[in-house]
Amino acid sequence: MSSTRPHTAATREWALRRRERAENFPVALRLLPRDLRRDLQAVYDVARVVDDLGDEAAGDRTALLQGFSRDLGAIWEGARPRHPVLQRLAPTVARHGLDRVPFERLVQANLLDQQVTRYATYADLRGYCVLSAEPVGRIVLGVFGVSSPAALELSDRVCAALQLVEHWQDVGEDHRAGRVYLPQEDLTAFGVGEAELAAAAPSPALRRLLAFETGRAAELLDSGAPLVGLLHGWARLAVAGFVAGGYAAVDALRRADGDVLSSSPPARRRDVFRHLVRLLVGSRGRRRR
Repeated sequence: MSSTRPHTAATREWALRRRERAENFPVALRLLPRDLRRDLQAVYDVARVVDDLGDEAAGDRTALLQGFSRDLGAIWEGARPRHPVLQRLAPTVARHGLDRVPFERLVQANLLDQQVTRYATYADLRGYCVLSAEPVGRIVLGVFGVSSPAALELSDRVCAALQLVEHWQDVGEDHRAGRVYLPQEDLTAFGVGEAELAAAAPSPALRRLLAFETGRAAELLDSGAPLVGLLHGWARLAVAGFVAGGYAAVDALRRADGDVLSSSPPARRRDVFRHLVRLLVGSRGRRRR
């Protein structure tokens, strides 16, 4: 028994770090102080586990998510949570006074995924992002003690854009899992039948639709990118990394030209670095004017 538990914990940790490295954006830049990197990873791990419970877990996913939500609540109720990622999150919550609501919204998004597999309109999809994406940015800003309305609004745009870009990278994978995030109104407008999402290669119509969706996500990211210029110190560097990852993912989608059915086009690290430098230099120039 005792020899099995460390192995299981080590395997779980390895899997989380592997998933972290596969993200479009750097979750915790190595330039950040160790304590901040630890806190950002603690937040990421909880979000990752919630997504995995909703997407991959065997058994009753709704019951598993509800149980995780109750365990999550223990942090704010003065009790010790059972799940290892929540035990690691508890000190981060205490250090930064993080609010419970954004974490609960992440669980709500995955509970919604168990019932809703299609979105009629783009507005409906953006409403889903309020639960699935925007809370992550608000938690991250909370780690850095940022709570101004202007910063929160820009963060919401950035996180929604990151979520949309990830959806467009994963069109084929999501369809195989029974989900379609491309709005039904857009499929109709571009003359794309849902059966086309199961093809080996994208049709010309699907390529045009994905170019449109990618451009719309890029515009949303552009509208939130001024957040970098509002921030200072480590917060500016960390958030610039997230935004840079979004731009690198947009680059990957445009290189793929809609070829997202058999695999997800990955963001290139050199593109992340290029956009990171551009954002930091550009935001510094705007701050001086």
